[in-house]
Amino acid sequence: MKTKDIIIKITDVSKVYDTSDIETVALKDIDLTVYKGDFVAITGRSGSGKSTLMHIIGLLDLPTKGSYVLNGTDVSKLSEDELAYQRNKEIGFVFQSFNLLPRLSAVENVILPAIYAGTNVKERTQKAVELLTELGLEDHLNKRPNQMSGGQQQRVAIARALMNNPELILADEPTGNLDTHSGDDVMNTLKALNKDGKTIVLITHEHDIAIQAKKILHLEDGRLVSK
Repeated sequence: MKTKDIIIKITDVSKVYDTSDIETVALKDIDLTVYKGDFVAITGRSGSGKSTLMHIIGLLDLPTKGSYVLNGTDVSKLSEDELAYQRNKEIGFVFQSFNLLPRLSAVENVILPAIYAGTNVKERTQKAVELLTELGLEDHLNKRPNQMSGGQQQRVAIARALMNNPELILADEPTGNLDTHSGDDVMNTLKALNKDGKTIVLITHEHDIAIQAKKILHLEDGRLVSK
């Protein structure tokens, strides 16, 4: 594929944490290329480096060494404000714990990324309603998270991830807190989004979830290996 078709290009990335004279190598010499339209699952045991890699891909942390180019932009050259802008524009996040604000309604939670992007009130509210309706939550628009099931909360989180129409959806253990049926619904939603052209990177320790992706990568002791 052409360079323009690459959305994630990670080259020789390592992450080392230094605390109290103890050096911990979380990632070592990672090379990862993800093309637009891919659906990649990254698996590994607890402590294998999955969370660290997710934070780097999501621009929540920077590598100790190596380079990361996201959709043509070398993120190592960006300031904190530029990283935040790039993160809000390019990436939609879906977390295991949903990360919804408890005092806000479904619509109010979904519009948050658009507020940071500066979208006007009418436009962002209309889009939030449309996204939630597409995900089958038209009867839950004004409900708070504690008034919804886990599966419904995760669909709100997916709608929020889609709010700024990012090319990349980064899902960190998105089914981890869900029952089997709700987990299946979430995976079907992610697969439908991928079919519509979204690039999905899924972090999971569950084999039955990972095998639903188009490609599986495995982390062992901070190193990335294909399976």
